[in-house]
Amino acid sequence: MGTRKVIAVTGATGAQGGGLVRSLLSDPDTRFTVRALTRNPGSPAARELAELGVEVVRADFHDEPTVHAAFDGAYGAFLVTDFWAHGSAAKETEEIGVLVRAAETTGLRHVIWSTLDDTRELLPLDDERMPVLQGRYNVPHFDAKGAGNHLFRRAGVPTTFLSTTSYYQGFLGPLAPRRAEDGALTVTMPFEDGRLLALVDVADIGRTAHALLKGGERFVGETIRLAGDHLTGAQYAEKLGAALGEPVRFRSVPYDAFRALDTPAAREIANMFQYYGDFDREFTGARDLGRLRSINPALRSFEDWLTENVAKIPVG
Repeated sequence: MGTRKVIAVTGATGAQGGGLVRSLLSDPDTRFTVRALTRNPGSPAARELAELGVEVVRADFHDEPTVHAAFDGAYGAFLVTDFWAHGSAAKETEEIGVLVRAAETTGLRHVIWSTLDDTRELLPLDDERMPVLQGRYNVPHFDAKGAGNHLFRRAGVPTTFLSTTSYYQGFLGPLAPRRAEDGALTVTMPFEDGRLLALVDVADIGRTAHALLKGGERFVGETIRLAGDHLTGAQYAEKLGAALGEPVRFRSVPYDAFRALDTPAAREIANMFQYYGDFDREFTGARDLGRLRSINPALRSFEDWLTENVAKIPVG
């Protein structure tokens, strides 16, 4: 088989990067070998990867030389930043800058950048329908990544922009059905009934990134907008009910009511769902499920995901 190309994977111990690592390791005909980047090579998750034969190296986005060293000699990389590790769009922008400089300096041939929409392109900050957060963002964890796209382009890094969305896995946590006062199972979210919501299995981020790497440099410069299904809130509830064997209804919470909740990130999450709803044609409509399945035939629909995961749903 010749020399395998090294793919440097950030977030390799997390959901997105870990999904790519698993996909690469499970491919008997792979042309790639994995270099997993982690801040803590001694962590249990990192040691588990090493036991699987993965090259594990230390790389800290706040120690830029370690990132350059981790990319050195690699053909390509899967790059993702974790806004929720600190909750700061400014810090995430700094991290993206480190990744861009390291990718440019080391001459990576194909970068898959896991990104999100910059919501300000459709919703200017002077639009009063939602509050501005952290000084200059609608949805900070979206907008910082979306603005980061321009950094990759300006640096001339050969990049495929894998624009993601929220995960089906939310139904294993905050979106799981709960019993209402009348005993009926209910899915509650700040989303208007009748609007289409694009969700995806988080594992399909890694599987699709793998497919893009296999497809080669013909994908450089493209934006691939990822989703696994486009359904209304009521349709997600209906499919949950069919899988659970008990009806599930959908309850829509007004955006402003959700923003007023005394919970961390309530305004951020409400703004995100409002963006999904107000711009469902532009956001969901841009996600061509047929083309996505031609790139990644294993792409999971919501029903596919439910079949594999219904036993994990914590019914309250």
